[in-house]
Parts: sequence; structure tokens; C-alpha cells
Amino acid sequence: MNPDLLRGNLELIVLTILERQPLYGFAIIQEAKDRTQGYFDFKEGSLYPALHRMEGDGLLAAQYGETGRNGKPRKYYAVTDKGLETLRQKRAEYSTFTQAISRLAGS
Repeated sequence: MNPDLLRGNLELIVLTILERQPLYGFAIIQEAKDRTQGYFDFKEGSLYPALHRMEGDGLLAAQYGETGRNGKPRKYYAVTDKGLETLRQKRAEYSTFTQAISRLAGS
């Protein structure tokens, strides 16, 4: 996977994953990996800063839930109304972009 492609689409990916249900960090990583047949294999060092930024931007809300194996409560992230609107916009932008690339590439 080209990391440059990930950088420009990380919000779209995370919001899409969390649209179904709130998840904690490692579960987000696993869900991305499972749903893309291993293509997206996030590292914690790239995901957690994005989650914190998105929470600060009001796209995600977090709350602590069940305790992990380390005895600490897990922080679950859920998409806010603002996050759903951002997801809608990002999907539209992505669709327009991929259509333009397809036309350019001749496919």
C-alpha cells in the first residue's frame, strides 16, 4: 500500500469503519484489515494520532468501555453527526476523484 494514498483518505476510511458501530483502536485496525483482505494494515502510530485529531475536530466522540487484557478500559470511538456529514462529503469527493482518474487512465 502506498502511504501517500492512505494519508489523503484516512478520515474516509476511519469514518466508514465506525459508521457501523463504535470500536476501540485495535478493533478499528483489525476491521480495516479484515474488510480489505489485508490491504489496510494500519500501524498504531498512524491510527491513534488520527483518531485523536478527528475527536478534537468533532468528527468522533469517545467513551471508555470494557477493560482490555492490560486491565485498562478501552476507548471506543463513535461517529458524530458532524462526522457523518464529513463522511458524506468525503464519499462524494472520492467518487468524483476516482471517476476522473478512470477517465484519465482510459478505463
